[in-house]
Amino acid sequence: MNITLMYASAPRTVHELPLEVPVGCSLELALKQSGWLERFPELRSLPAGIWNRRGERTTLLREGDRVEWYRPLRVDPKVARRERFVGQGARGTGLFAQRRPGSKAGY
Repeated sequence: MNITLMYASAPRTVHELPLEVPVGCSLELALKQSGWLERFPELRSLPAGIWNRRGERTTLLREGDRVEWYRPLRVDPKVARRERFVGQGARGTGLFAQRRPGSKAGY
């Protein structure tokens, strides 16, 4: 089976590894086979998932699966959005913030 391992070790740094594993391979076995445990020891404690859905280490993989490891968020997305809104003000945000010159409001 062919799968892909993905891990973003830092912002704007993504590691991708296409890997061939035997049928019936679990997420944990794929991680051991890849050699990423030596390269990224923090993967032992990070949650993992398949195609953006959390999974257990014992989850069996299927052909074409994309296995991902998730780092904790540094900033709460809601707090970041509020801070951006305060900086931009009410007039520069929203769906219709950038209009064509001479167009009606809302278009």
